[in-house]
Amino acid sequence: MTRSLRTCLFGLIFSTASLLPAANPLPRSTPEAQGVSSSALLAFIEAADKQVDTMHSFMLVRHGHVVAEGWWKPEAADKLHVMHSLSKSFTSTAVGLAVAEGKLSIDDPVLKFFPDDAPAEPSAFLKAMRVRDLLTMSTGHEKNANFVPSEPWVKTFLNQPVPFKPGTHFLYNSPATHMLSAIVGKVTGQTLADYLKPRLFEPLGIEKFAWGSSPQGNTEGGWGLEVTTEDIAKFGQLYLQKGQWNGKQLVPAAWIEQATSKQVSNGSDPEKDWDQGYGFQFWRCRHDAYRGDGAHGQFCVVLPEQDAVIAITANTRDMQAELNIVWDKLLPAFQKESLPDDAASQAKLKEKLANLSVPENHVPVTIKLPGRK
Repeated sequence: MTRSLRTCLFGLIFSTASLLPAANPLPRSTPEAQGVSSSALLAFIEAADKQVDTMHSFMLVRHGHVVAEGWWKPEAADKLHVMHSLSKSFTSTAVGLAVAEGKLSIDDPVLKFFPDDAPAEPSAFLKAMRVRDLLTMSTGHEKNANFVPSEPWVKTFLNQPVPFKPGTHFLYNSPATHMLSAIVGKVTGQTLADYLKPRLFEPLGIEKFAWGSSPQGNTEGGWGLEVTTEDIAKFGQLYLQKGQWNGKQLVPAAWIEQATSKQVSNGSDPEKDWDQGYGFQFWRCRHDAYRGDGAHGQFCVVLPEQDAVIAITANTRDMQAELNIVWDKLLPAFQKESLPDDAASQAKLKEKLANLSVPENHVPVTIKLPGRK
């Protein structure tokens, strides 16, 4: 779908500051000054370039400083990139802010917000569904609601059968995240995107972004956000700092603790990053990390033990392989203390990062988004 068509159909939001340089950039540093080996970073980039089909960008933040960043041409530092389901973690943040402002509780029943869209005789399980169940992907559904442009999305969701008791059955559910967006819209009188602008985007210096909306005017929520790689890194750094930014508490620390902790089980394979538990629109990872992620390799990985954030965009079919390279190559690169300066390795790393490009024979992987033609 072209951007012009999507704008027409879905009310795409695009900030007016799109020609401005990045605001409030993160500070930069050499890797060694922050206890990261340049040679190990080079090994990661070389492995990712060869083994991931196809990387688009990478940024590593350690101790609050960007120590490595690169874009595979034609991607670029100022280019917006679609987040797919990484959008969900931003939506979760909006819910947390609305909760902190007393506009809702995560224990509110979902039907409370949409009395006019509910079925004539809602089932007991639908009545029992809470905001918490939307956040944890445990709504009780057996399959996702099918959003189409011609039907109201909230009504479609509420008319989807709920065969399981909410809170007992994990099902990855993008329409459920859209319901969170619709709830934020109900209780604030603003779209989720507009609600987040002064509370999250502007304080972080995210001055350009795009986010589509439903035919009814609600921000998509579960998908569709477009930001830059550094914006992903800033978002991760905010969470690493327990919601503090430039001396201000933007997001309550208690919410961040809840959102990034295991709230529900979603598997038991110790070798899979998708089996480590799910929070409030955040995934738990191996190595005591957590992440927001989106289809085809969009990652915001937060590593509290290493005081690090990893931002990646890509277009790949194998997201686990992408994370495996992170664990195999990047984890050993972190040291507790600063390292001796390594000018030779830094020069090699800089040259490699400056000359990355998407392979000419790459066939882009696409995804059918809910409610889009």
